[in-house]
Amino acid sequence: MNRTLMIALIASAAVVVAVCTVVTAPSADTDTVIKLTAKKFEFSPAEITVKKGKRVVLEIASQDVRHGFNLPDFAIRTDIKPGSANRISFTPDKPGRFAFNCDVFCGGGHEDMSGTLIVTE
Repeated sequence: MNRTLMIALIASAAVVVAVCTVVTAPSADTDTVIKLTAKKFEFSPAEITVKKGKRVVLEIASQDVRHGFNLPDFAIRTDIKPGSANRISFTPDKPGRFAFNCDVFCGGGHEDMSGTLIVTE
């Protein structure tokens, strides 16, 4: 009798843990995934709109040479190498328009390689 009660309690605890894990686990379905392409001398898309407080995943890939991605208002910076994609995740905590740019010299026209992140309420 004591053994049966112990097994029932352990099984119940396992079910509670499993349910709580499913309910509290972050879901990839709730992320805003944005594919961003870098190539001489542009980002595509050059304008990105996201919602404040909603997690964003940027998938950034280079189509030609090494580039940089710098979004200083959110302290985000990475190198982008051809042939691989970088995944950067963050949650915007303030609304507004924020500039991003290539910060690795990639040739004449590099200074115009920029874009805008728009965060709405």
